[in-house]
Amino acid sequence: MPERIDIGPLQPGERAPNVVLDAITRDGKIAIDDFRGQKPLLVGLFRGLHCPFCRRHIAALSQLTPALRERGIENLTVVNTPIERARLYFRYHPMPDLIAASDPERVSHQAFGLPNLEFTESETAWPYKVSMADAAAFRVDLPGELPGPMGSFEAGEFLDKKDKYEFTEADQQMETTGKGQLVGHFLLDREGIVRWTFTEVAEGGRYMFGTPTSDELMSVASRVA
Repeated sequence: MPERIDIGPLQPGERAPNVVLDAITRDGKIAIDDFRGQKPLLVGLFRGLHCPFCRRHIAALSQLTPALRERGIENLTVVNTPIERARLYFRYHPMPDLIAASDPERVSHQAFGLPNLEFTESETAWPYKVSMADAAAFRVDLPGELPGPMGSFEAGEFLDKKDKYEFTEADQQMETTGKGQLVGHFLLDREGIVRWTFTEVAEGGRYMFGTPTSDELMSVASRVA
């Protein structure tokens, strides 16, 4: 499977690659090609469950699954978390409508062209390298979750404490190897062609730690369906 990380994320009009991953919320494997020729698919590629922003985005997205299915669209969530750890998390945080897969090696992210940012002392070359100063300058605003806009590192620590999230060895390993992994959403049509994207790569990181709104998702879903 070719990697696209040197030319950026898949764009509308391109054919999505097939990836085969361990299913979290069901037994066996799950693959992009399971849906090709059958129904449109919204693919959400996230950092591991160690990422507090991703945990929130996944929970919000799972709530939209019934509405997406009414339009004939399936929803696949992929996390950079080892299968045992991921299954344990979703056992204690059940999301009945969620179809999720484990990808600790970030194969799907590479195939869809999402870079894993390298943190540097002083050099930024977006979206491949970012200085620690520039990374710290990213602001996160989550009304109702944070007391106000905060730096990304401080916001992450605040939310982990709020969640009482206990880091395991698996979480620490994923954070060590993929802390800078950029994430995104890709809406594929029935034949597996990308029709819409939302990624952290776009516009110099303008959407870092963000997610498309429910209205935006349902609007593009209606057009693809």
